[in-house]
Amino acid sequence: MSDVTIYHNPACGTSRNTLALLREKGVETTVVEYLKAGWTEDQLQDLIRRTGVSAHDLLRVRGTQADELGLSDPAASDEALIAAMILDPILVNRPIVVTPKGAALCRPAELALGLL
Repeated sequence: MSDVTIYHNPACGTSRNTLALLREKGVETTVVEYLKAGWTEDQLQDLIRRTGVSAHDLLRVRGTQADELGLSDPAASDEALIAAMILDPILVNRPIVVTPKGAALCRPAELALGLL
């Protein structure tokens, strides 16, 4: 399988473990370091649709300013979350793996195996 993309943060242990697991399985993977590449609204909307989760589910709170920005408030709109994620890519939880079978936030790393 070569149509596999991982949205990866090399500083994250779970992201590193997921990438290592994919490589152990012999999967050719496109690695997108999203902290460098950033996000677009279309990308985030597509990932939300493909993973079947909400913007709140993709929000990373730990180690970010999500609480201070009011983003962890359940009343925060998806539009506000997506706009904040575009401005500060660290607000997106990781890793996200996309394959022809689907997409998932792979926490724990083994969730990626279900996409192969």
